[in-house]
Amino acid sequence: MKIAGHTMGTPEYTVCEAIKLFHEIGADGAEIVVQDGYISGIPCDCDEAILKEIKKCAQENNIEISCLTPYNSYFNSLDETLRQKEIEGISRVIDYCEYLGAHFIRIYGGNLAAGDTENLEERRNNLIRSMRYLGDLALKKNVTLVIENHFNTMSVSAKDSAALIRDIDHPAVRILYDQANLTFTENEGYQEAVSIQQQYVAYMHVKDLVFIEGKSFVSGEVSHPKESDRNVITKIVGEGVVEWPEILKMVKARGYDGWLSLEYERRWHPDDIPDASVGMKKSIEYLKTILP
Repeated sequence: MKIAGHTMGTPEYTVCEAIKLFHEIGADGAEIVVQDGYISGIPCDCDEAILKEIKKCAQENNIEISCLTPYNSYFNSLDETLRQKEIEGISRVIDYCEYLGAHFIRIYGGNLAAGDTENLEERRNNLIRSMRYLGDLALKKNVTLVIENHFNTMSVSAKDSAALIRDIDHPAVRILYDQANLTFTENEGYQEAVSIQQQYVAYMHVKDLVFIEGKSFVSGEVSHPKESDRNVITKIVGEGVVEWPEILKMVKARGYDGWLSLEYERRWHPDDIPDASVGMKKSIEYLKTILP
């Protein structure tokens, strides 16, 4: 397994500064945000000059760009104009992957607020249509779309994620396993999650947390919960409740030898965890001691 830093964890750094940092703290790769207005991300409509600079920086620092992470989510929209706009956005990111040599794109499994039950079948069918179309484009560029276990989507649980992948039925559309997300949304524990979905997993996020006593999870946003809604505090990996030694042993036993991307959530929760040069470094050092 290889370890990637994630530019979600480097909001104070440019993309190239983050890549240099990842090299310095012992990472093998970089997962890079694709979003306008974020200093540690690639613009959504990115020109070749920016991509060329990032590619050169990665090569000079012996960092593989593992994954690109856009924030499009309305692949299940009943508004066809909006759905097509999201598809166009991911189509551009597939091209960025080809240029940068990245083989994964993090995907939200549609946009679905908790408790929303309106037109679920039709929206899920639209999500499947969107992923099959994008999967065809991705396959031609040696890219895999990895749908994350994530709140306020149609892949919030391992059970939902596995069922969705079976119904999409496309070789370039797989699961991004995020046990921390499953944990704080009160879905499956790692043993059940691995059993249900691991055969479809092509990429993994690693992060850690502790629960806030007496709080249950709620969120009105897809990307991250508001501070007032949070039921957990973000921690350096190895200092929280997620059972990473056991998880890694279990996925390894089932054949997983892919990326472990440190989704260090300093962008969203800077008061919880220190600068990546400290906390992400500690996380990498911890992971290396427990890799099976």
